Amino acid sequence: MEKKKQKQLLKLVESDCRLSIEEYAIMLGEETVIVANEIKRLEKEKVICGYRALIDWDKVEDDLIEAIVEVRTIPRGEEGYRELADQVRKFPEVKSLYFISGGFDFILQLQGRNIKEISKFISVNLASIPDVSGTRTHFLLDKYKEWGIDLSQDTTDHRIQVSP
Repeated sequence: MEKKKQKQLLKLVESDCRLSIEEYAIMLGEETVIVANEIKRLEKEKVICGYRALIDWDKVEDDLIEAIVEVRTIPRGEEGYRELADQVRKFPEVKSLYFISGGFDFILQLQGRNIKEISKFISVNLASIPDVSGTRTHFLLDKYKEWGIDLSQDTTDHRIQVSP
């Protein structure tokens, strides 16, 4: 599949992975077998890393809390960062892990049942790693947009009404 069509396919899958191979093929103007083979290839090469639904858990559970934790480390070069990432990513509380620039080295997105559980994870699991020299925690209070999707409840039509 040509690069331009491949990118279109990836954008379609990213925006709605529930569509069928046939629907993707129609949207791209391609043969179904070509699209199916391309998706299999992209999955095998880990370009498509998985499929997920975006769930607004606040509407389902009251006892989940999320935090963004900035982590500063003792510099040990690229291998040291990779080793630390390997340690941290194994914890089930860690939903996302990013190596970043700036005053901190990593950002983690954590999920737990309450502030105490998140706090305990940081003090017991993160602080006990020898290369971690400091953390800064931000608890998420509300979500308005995630993965490019607006999570607001406002469905009001804000257009001015015009009557004949």
